[in-house]
Amino acid sequence: MNAITISDLEFTYERSKVKTSFELNIPSWEVVQGSFVSIVGPNGCGKSTLLRLIAGLTPVNPGTILINGKSITAIDRKDIAKQIAYVPQKNFSVFPFSVQEIVMMGRNPYLNLMGFESIKDNEIVEEALLIMQLNDIKHKGINEISGGEAQRVFIARALAQKAPIILLDEPNAHLDLEHQILIFNLMQKLNEENRITIITVSHDLNLVGVYTKTVVMMKEGKISIEGEKALILNEENIEKVFKIHSAIFTSKDSKKLNVLINPVKTAG
Repeated sequence: MNAITISDLEFTYERSKVKTSFELNIPSWEVVQGSFVSIVGPNGCGKSTLLRLIAGLTPVNPGTILINGKSITAIDRKDIAKQIAYVPQKNFSVFPFSVQEIVMMGRNPYLNLMGFESIKDNEIVEEALLIMQLNDIKHKGINEISGGEAQRVFIARALAQKAPIILLDEPNAHLDLEHQILIFNLMQKLNEENRITIITVSHDLNLVGVYTKTVVMMKEGKISIEGEKALILNEENIEKVFKIHSAIFTSKDSKKLNVLINPVKTAG
């Protein structure tokens, strides 16, 4: 069964500062339940917009997005949050909520009519804090911690949602190398052990090559090419989409790909 099915999706918005418009056009796209997909492509090609549409944060018109076989327009906001956890590229909070309070927000779709957290809610939040190595700062205000720590907080909030689909827009932004690996190891574990459907937007082709099962390359608002990692992440496709030269090195078991970018030569 498909976790996500998209058909005849179009989206346009005006970039007023430069008086140009952007168009996203996805005639057809399917994500099978239990997939680990990475979307890559140049800046401004529509990667983040596509995630926002799937998350129900941007209205779909025209086109259709089905979440587990049901139109997203027929699912209320609370039920969407039970199906999809979304971590945007940039997070901020106007109010000085604590780290623990931010993570608890992931349980909002499950709270009772009185809005009180249950013992189970608290246990899930504590588990997410532990997984993301945030226990030592859980009582600090979200505006008192570093950008990398804040990124882990919002990923912990997504974990607390216990949704079968997780969307992450550049989840390694602001993170040091240790925590980049922590995040992707965790996503891989959730995908393999719990069959959580993972979709990431990433500019790090090495992380994509190591962890991803399926690669989607976007260009100018369209899906240029997609498929299994070993078939898609190659020198020819990278040159076609990113206009750069590269070399691909494959691990002995052929499960991991490392991408070496040549900064001297650039493609036409």
